[in-house]
Amino acid sequence: QVQLAESGGGLVHAGEFLRLSCVHSQLAVSPYYMGWFRQAPGKEREFVLAIDWHGGAYYGDTVRGRFAGTRDNTKNTFNLLMNFLKPEDTAVYYCAAKTNDWGGYRTSGDYDSWGQGTQVTVSS
Repeated sequence: QVQLAESGGGLVHAGEFLRLSCVHSQLAVSPYYMGWFRQAPGKEREFVLAIDWHGGAYYGDTVRGRFAGTRDNTKNTFNLLMNFLKPEDTAVYYCAAKTNDWGGYRTSGDYDSWGQGTQVTVSS
């Protein structure tokens, strides 16, 4: 099983930038999809973005145009770059890995492994 560890969460003001990082342990085959999800108190886990092995990026509707992802398969890292943060972006952010390339990538059930999560708080 892939081990994932997130870092970079914290408290920022609205409009600011924050970068989250995820490092995964190396297996014989690197995960096909790496994803970021978030979960705010009282809400369901929400898809943020995913990047596939070839670098193709897929965004959730609420973050498109503000967030971006980068992935380095040689370093086993996956970053979430969050611009123009809003108070409604406040949530625990989770890194996830999906080892196969069939099926979907937008729901939490599509993923095999998860990190522990990192808190992001955006003040108004």
